[in-house]
Amino acid sequence: MPDAEPTGAQMSEQTTLDTPLTAPLGAKTAKALSTHLDLHTVGDLLRHFPRRYDERGEHTDMSQLAVGEEATVLAQVRGASARPMRARRGTMLEVTLADGAGGVLSCTFFNQPWRQKDLTTGRWGLFAGKVTEYRGKRQLNGPDYILLADSDDALGEIEEFAGALIPVYPAASAVPTWTIARSVRVVLDTLTEVDDPLPATLRADRNLTDLLTALRDIHRPAGHPELARARRRLKWDEAFAVQLTLVQRKHAAAAWPARPRPARDDGLLGAFDATLPYELTAGQRLVGDRIAADLATAHPMHRLLQGEVGSGKTLVALRAMLQTVDAGGQAALLAPTEVLAAQHQRSIAELLGALGRAGELDGDPRGTRITLVTGSLGAAARRRALAEVASGEAGLVIGTHALLYEGVDFADLGLVVVDEQHRFGVEQRDALRAKAEQPPHVLVMTATPIPRTVAMTVFGDLEVSSLTELPRGRSPIATHVVPAADKPAYLERAWQRVCEEVAAGHQAYVVCPRIGDAAADDDAAADPDAPADEPTRRPPLAVAEVAPLLTDGPLHGLRVDVLHGRLPADAKDAVMRAYSAGDLDVLVATTVIEVGVNVPNATAMVVLDADRFGVSQLHQLRGRVGRGSAPGLCLLVTEADEGTPARERLDAVASTLDGFRLAELDLEQRREGDVLGAAQSGRRSHLRMLSLKRDEKLIGEAREQAIATLEADPELRSLPGLAAAVDALVDADRAEFLEKG
Repeated sequence: MPDAEPTGAQMSEQTTLDTPLTAPLGAKTAKALSTHLDLHTVGDLLRHFPRRYDERGEHTDMSQLAVGEEATVLAQVRGASARPMRARRGTMLEVTLADGAGGVLSCTFFNQPWRQKDLTTGRWGLFAGKVTEYRGKRQLNGPDYILLADSDDALGEIEEFAGALIPVYPAASAVPTWTIARSVRVVLDTLTEVDDPLPATLRADRNLTDLLTALRDIHRPAGHPELARARRRLKWDEAFAVQLTLVQRKHAAAAWPARPRPARDDGLLGAFDATLPYELTAGQRLVGDRIAADLATAHPMHRLLQGEVGSGKTLVALRAMLQTVDAGGQAALLAPTEVLAAQHQRSIAELLGALGRAGELDGDPRGTRITLVTGSLGAAARRRALAEVASGEAGLVIGTHALLYEGVDFADLGLVVVDEQHRFGVEQRDALRAKAEQPPHVLVMTATPIPRTVAMTVFGDLEVSSLTELPRGRSPIATHVVPAADKPAYLERAWQRVCEEVAAGHQAYVVCPRIGDAAADDDAAADPDAPADEPTRRPPLAVAEVAPLLTDGPLHGLRVDVLHGRLPADAKDAVMRAYSAGDLDVLVATTVIEVGVNVPNATAMVVLDADRFGVSQLHQLRGRVGRGSAPGLCLLVTEADEGTPARERLDAVASTLDGFRLAELDLEQRREGDVLGAAQSGRRSHLRMLSLKRDEKLIGEAREQAIATLEADPELRSLPGLAAAVDALVDADRAEFLEKG
């Protein structure tokens, strides 16, 4: 709790949001808040919002508590009994708590029999501690607690919890929720005025309360209406700050100079289009025209191209790259893995044919050269590749992060295409852009459909184009969940189906979450955003363990090989070439095949431990089959029980091929901060109230207001308070992360 009540001198000093917590709270409490919760100023503390509110009469649902959770519950003592311990000297006090809705939790105190005098039957209190389990019963061992007074009209010792709603804060063992509540009460009592960054006219137009009232009501709400108004204002602040940052950056990028790369009627792109054996879809033509128009302007394009697996994004990107070459520039395609980079190089070379072999005996004089740059190139091959890039002889440069290294110099880099943009950090994209004399045009691609709220926030500084139409000739994919634990015969049937597909002349994938044979499987872990539904489980299945079991067992006699990120580059390339050529029947792999791998003859996929993967990742994986004329089959093998969240995710994936619907589901399953980028940026997210899952309308309103505000005052010079609030909520490192282009 605060070291002492504030003195008259402290009360007379004006407390602001920037005031260090030592002034109103004292050194001891301030140090505890700083050390354990990273709270240093009054503003930090007041933006440490309650995670929920308990209400006398509407009790905590103890049945929802998870083992291992740090929980604070509002509960009633149902009984307390002390008994001597058998294994050691002393006594153990066991207290039974109830939530009034059927939930029961026990608390144990060792050698503290005196607590029985306080914890009498019928008393209500807040109890905080870590949820454990003993002999099938959930319990709190030695929890901190504070008891409510018997009177219904007052909260006695914890009168700081004013009103009917009792805030419960994200806490630490050394700083329980009531210590935070007391500290909040002290700073609110000394905070008499706050500079509101939102102009009064804007607040009136958007029906927003003032900031001081919002901060008071979020911590000490008189009722639900006041709490709702406070939440709306504080969510607005966060959404508005992000949108102002993104719109400012979008305007700044649009003002940069860039060399126009207009289309030519008689160039390489026209020659390529004439060789295509099929027609572009309506979506490919529409998006292609927009990109072509962007490339022809004197300002750099910043466009995100999203599309379903197999919707033809790579072809759209290739046509943009060829337009850039026609205009005298070079285009670089950045891929996240060597497997994908090599796949792109092969598929683009195959598409271009003689047009991609300029300078060779069978090359087309109208064409260009395709050069692959990866970290595993030998010295001679690397020198040759770098010379082609530096001279401009290579119009199309495809590579991994090796393109970012010193010594990779372009003659005239005009377009950067980033495939699977979420695999790259901002610094990596900026390093590639810096290799151009003027800012190049940038096209980023993702096969993971993006919900509208994410597009408005994480990608709010990019123009967004979508491909929703699949090219003709793509076959349907049937997806089924295989409950291996409940029905082992279904798993046997899954392997039979693989054998049947191979017997019919097709090929199959088997996907595992882990490589095996190492302590860390860095490239093969399942999606880190996939919710963990169980506290402890067996290790995920691994390629190194599964492959020999299959070759000696249900897939005996088939040509099986493995692919994962720890293989040497030449071995990975050899395996992919063999599989693409039909020299292998089954490829046992990690998620290195998740994007870009295109083998039309592959018709079946078995995903083992499918519940270890996220929704969007499973959708990406199954996009590797059904790419030819034969139907695809995807079997999701799991030991998850029916009715669990993990099983429900798999059932959802099996029920639809609509990637946009699955993206919404994925957003619902993910941790909010990770969606917003906190995990990648390495910083704690400043967005604490805003929810991409629930606040789409508010985010849209904030974006409209940000556009209007910046049109009138691009630098926010007339609104210094608002500019400072933006800087505080979205710091420089955070803003750098938000720049996706």
